Amino acid sequence: MGMTMTQKILAAAAGLEYVEAGQLIEAKLDLVLGNDITSPVAIHEMDKFKEDKVFDKDKIALVMDHFIPNKDIKSAEHCKCVREFACRHEITNYFDVGEMGIEHALLPEKGLTVAGDVIIGADSHTCTYGALGAFSTGVGSTDMAAGMATGKAWFKVPSALKFVLTGKPAKWVSGKDIILHIIGMIGVDGALYKSMEFVGDGIQYLSMDDRFTIANMAIEAGGKNGIFPVDEKAVAYMEEHSNRPYKIYQADEDAAYDEVYTVDLSKLRPTVSFPHLPENTKTVDEIIEEVRIDQSVIGSCTNGRMEDLRIAAGILKGRKVKRGVRCIVIPATQAIYLQAMEEGLLKIFIEAGAVVSTPTCGPCLGGYMGILADKERCISTTNRNFVGRMGHVGSEVYLASPAVAAASAVTGKISSPEELEA
Repeated sequence: MGMTMTQKILAAAAGLEYVEAGQLIEAKLDLVLGNDITSPVAIHEMDKFKEDKVFDKDKIALVMDHFIPNKDIKSAEHCKCVREFACRHEITNYFDVGEMGIEHALLPEKGLTVAGDVIIGADSHTCTYGALGAFSTGVGSTDMAAGMATGKAWFKVPSALKFVLTGKPAKWVSGKDIILHIIGMIGVDGALYKSMEFVGDGIQYLSMDDRFTIANMAIEAGGKNGIFPVDEKAVAYMEEHSNRPYKIYQADEDAAYDEVYTVDLSKLRPTVSFPHLPENTKTVDEIIEEVRIDQSVIGSCTNGRMEDLRIAAGILKGRKVKRGVRCIVIPATQAIYLQAMEEGLLKIFIEAGAVVSTPTCGPCLGGYMGILADKERCISTTNRNFVGRMGHVGSEVYLASPAVAAASAVTGKISSPEELEA
C-alpha cells in the first residue's frame, strides 16, 4: 500500500521507509512555534527540566501576536516572560512589537516554513503551512516545551481524506468560501485527527493566499493537518520568501484514503458560517431573513493577507461603512501593513469610515480591538464562531470572506458583494 503526502513527510522525519495510519512515531522537527499566550506555559514546563537549553535556537519561532501591543498587565507579564526566554537562549526568530505579525501569516512571509517540513506550534491554526506542502499541526504547550528541548515530537500517523477540487471559482468565491463549504459538508468533526489532502485541477486557480486560508481552517473540521501538492505557485512563493532548501513529496497512486470528496469550485457561491459552529453554513442565496450586523472584522491569520485587503478595499472604495457599523481592518503583518499603505489601501479604508489596526490576533479570540457586547452581531473573516468567541456569550459571530465582510459593512447587513454591483 502506498503513502499519502503526509505519511511520506512523517516517514522521512522519523527515519523510516514506510509508515501507516495509526502507527506511533518519533519525528524530527524543523520548526517549533509559540505565541504570547502559549509560550509562557511551555517555558514554565522547561524550567522543570534538568537541562535548561533549546535544541536549536534557529528552529524555534516565538511570535508575540495575540495581545500585542500589550492590552493589560497580565499580557505584559506574559510577553516579558517570553522576551527574557528568547534573550537567554538567543532565539533567532523572536518577533515583538514593530517586527511582529500574526504568526501564521508571518512565518511563511519570513521564509521559515517550506515544503517537506515537520512543524509543530502551540496554536491550533499551525496547520496553515500545509499550503506549502509541509506537515504542520497544533500541539499543547507541554509538547511545545518538549519540542524546544529535544527537537522531536511523538505522532500517531493520521489516516487521510482526499478532496478533489475541480473547476474554476466564480468572481466572488475565494479560499474562505471553499473551506467553509467543505466544513459545512463534512462537519466540525468530519476530519477528526485525519490529514485533509487537497488535489485536483481546480487548485491551479487558487492563489497562495487562498491555499493558506484553506489549510488554516483544516482544524475547524477536526483535521490533524491540511496539505496541498507543491506546484509552480508554491515553488515561486518559497523561492521569493525563503533561502531554505525544500523537499517535494507526492502521494502514491495507491495511497489509502478513508473518504474521497469531489468539490466543483465552479458551482460554489459566497458562503457564510452562522453561529455557533463553523459547520453551520449557508450561501448568500440561502439567507432569507435579513441579518443586521454591528461590526465587521477583516483580518486574522485566516484572511489578513494582501489579497484579502485588496478585495476589501476594492469593495469599500468610494463607499461608506453603514452608520452604526464598526469596521475594523487588521493587516496580518508589518510588511502587509506597509504594502497596503503604499498601494493606498489604508486611505481607502479610512475614507470609507473603517479603522486600521496594528497587526494582531486581537478580536478573533475575544482579546481586544473589537470585543462584542451582549446581543451584538459581527461578520468576521476569522476562523471560529463559538459561543462567546469574540466577547459576550450573548453575542453572535458570522464567518465570511473579506468580500462578504466588506460588502456587509457597507449595507449594515450580511450581503453579497453582488448586491453592490446591481
